[in-house]
Amino acid sequence: MKILYIHGLSSSGQSRTAATLRELLPHDEIFSPDLPIDPFEAFLLLRQLVEREEVDIIIGTSMGGMFAQKFHGYCKILVNPSFHVSRSMRAKQGINQFFSQRADGAMEYLITDELCNRYERLEEKQFDNLPPCEIDNTIGLFGRDDTTIDCSEEYTRYYKHIHYFTGGHRLDRGAIEEYLLPLIENFRRQM
Repeated sequence: MKILYIHGLSSSGQSRTAATLRELLPHDEIFSPDLPIDPFEAFLLLRQLVEREEVDIIIGTSMGGMFAQKFHGYCKILVNPSFHVSRSMRAKQGINQFFSQRADGAMEYLITDELCNRYERLEEKQFDNLPPCEIDNTIGLFGRDDTTIDCSEEYTRYYKHIHYFTGGHRLDRGAIEEYLLPLIENFRRQM
């Protein structure tokens, strides 16, 4: 299968989650690009990749869950999705450090009011005109101890498949093996 993994804010395509997925799914092709900081550039890059590579499953964590949610017609797993990245970004304005190495070597990025406004525009109406098939093709996976972002209540207003894992906002190897891989395998059986 072809799987797109979309990282969260302050992360990169070389995140621990992306590396673990590549290790645990050696026969699948895992795409995990570094997202541009600008949300519209990031979404364009993702849309082009999804169409060009004919991706089967899209997995997004945190901010990546918001981006993943916007793709219709694909099997999706939203891990601790942050549907309102702009809100959390407003509290972090200024220079921020990346958690993991990026291909371009960037170590930090700048959050400005304008950047927050651009995310807010992308987030507007993200649930409008949601096709019924999306409800069946989307799974939410939420950490029981996530104190960073909790959009589970909002998620359940629009989707019905929700699962919880033992852990916080970030996936560790144990959560990937015990909770995420079975969801991927379930989609594999359905295809």
